[in-house]
Amino acid sequence: MRFDPDIHHRRSIRLPDYDYSSAGAYFITICTFERECLFGEAVNGEMWLNDAGQIVQDAWQQIVTHFTGVDIDQFVVMPNHFHGIITTVGAGFPRPDPQGFEKQGGETPPLRRATLGQIVGYFKYQSTKHINQLRDNPGVPVWQRNYYERVIRNDCG
Repeated sequence: MRFDPDIHHRRSIRLPDYDYSSAGAYFITICTFERECLFGEAVNGEMWLNDAGQIVQDAWQQIVTHFTGVDIDQFVVMPNHFHGIITTVGAGFPRPDPQGFEKQGGETPPLRRATLGQIVGYFKYQSTKHINQLRDNPGVPVWQRNYYERVIRNDCG
């Protein structure tokens, strides 16, 4: 079904006035496009990842190498969705530099603060790129357009 603004009313599910680049912990859920079971199957209460599911797991674990000040906590890859916890402490990533992030004059380029959306976008992009290479199916969506997040404010959520 094509988007019709008279029928469909997209509303942001983000907290109003919340700074998603600030330090914090976030529980996220991302669903596959059209809820297709792409990542394996649950057998007797245990998740068996296929190659695409392993790509998702690997892409999630690579977040910490791309963004400084970001850590990943518990996560689970399910047949048609993903749950994970991201913690940030003033997270950042290098500024684009025409010299390829090389040090200039003994100075490292300053870090930009990464938002939760940028972190999730990076994860979705990397996993989609590799899954589509695996399936020899370029340009096919793997994930739904958005994601769900819950700001973890204390030990109880």
